[in-house]
Amino acid sequence: MMQNMTYGAAINTAMHMAMELDPNVLCFGLGVDDPKHIFGTTAGLQEKFGEQRVFDMPTSENAITGVGIGASLAGYRPVMTHQRLDFFLLAMDQLVNAAAKWYYMFGGQVSVPIVIRLIIGRGWGQGPTHSQNLQAWFSHIPGLKVVMPASPADAKGLLLESIFDDNPVLFLEHRWLHDSEGLVPSGDYRVPIGKARIVREGEDITLVSMSYMTIEAIRAASYLEKQGISCEIIDLRTVKPIDWNAIFASVHKTKKLIVLDTGVTTGSIAGEIIARICMECFSILTRPPVRIALPDNPEPMSFGLTKHYYPSNESIVRGITSMLSVDHDLSVTVESPVLHDVPGDWFKGPF
Repeated sequence: MMQNMTYGAAINTAMHMAMELDPNVLCFGLGVDDPKHIFGTTAGLQEKFGEQRVFDMPTSENAITGVGIGASLAGYRPVMTHQRLDFFLLAMDQLVNAAAKWYYMFGGQVSVPIVIRLIIGRGWGQGPTHSQNLQAWFSHIPGLKVVMPASPADAKGLLLESIFDDNPVLFLEHRWLHDSEGLVPSGDYRVPIGKARIVREGEDITLVSMSYMTIEAIRAASYLEKQGISCEIIDLRTVKPIDWNAIFASVHKTKKLIVLDTGVTTGSIAGEIIARICMECFSILTRPPVRIALPDNPEPMSFGLTKHYYPSNESIVRGITSMLSVDHDLSVTVESPVLHDVPGDWFKGPF
């Protein structure tokens, strides 16, 4: 059975289900019991499961994370929330030198089954210290899994899978996704970590995307379809591990690749994917692969700067038509986001 719901509601549904399935699942962090409940994702949890399992914490990111790791080692499955990824940087020592290493250092006898929810992406004029997309940084650390769901169904399925994974998982949510809508399977629905999804099949070019960029990829592909260009879209869903088989199979079919990243260009997940494709599929490619990501400077705050900083469906259309040496009229391209802090009125889902 399928049910239409928002991305935020899907996360909330997954949290309710996980806490019902296992009394050792905890939910804590900054704002879990505030009136807005972190885009509604923690609504009703404290009322149903009590303050001993669902609780706010003082603003001390390093301490919060240490508590979560300690609880994990004691047999609990904490879901810890930091409302911005940027705040969590104060706890990197806990993550990198403790949580990520424990399973390896103790020969697989002890694990840290913690999920750390982090909000990424722009919104409300967040600026350079409140809207960073640092998934490549986390992905560089052995022992960590990093997931970036783009749809409500994947938000539910990947969160449930992450909670019951026996090792630490970074669960990255783009703030522009929480109000998107889509059909979500009922019940204990799980999506395997490390398995990409073919959002759209195509023949002419492969688009590999993650998180919110999947939305822009779909809009670009829908526009180009009317121009006779067929795009295959692969939503990574997980950036550590990456589903290489899905990417290889698509590139062998289309022989062309563009990778879309929500982070900055240098050292990006997009760069890693292109490097691997060039190493293992070089003879297959008929055009040099391209990555579309953010410029290598801090994320701006003002509208005057943001409107030229973030790639959109128009950026993707330009990249594809340039690669294919195809002319098109940009004046009829699907509109790019024109509002400062939200994608636009068109963004409702499903997709």
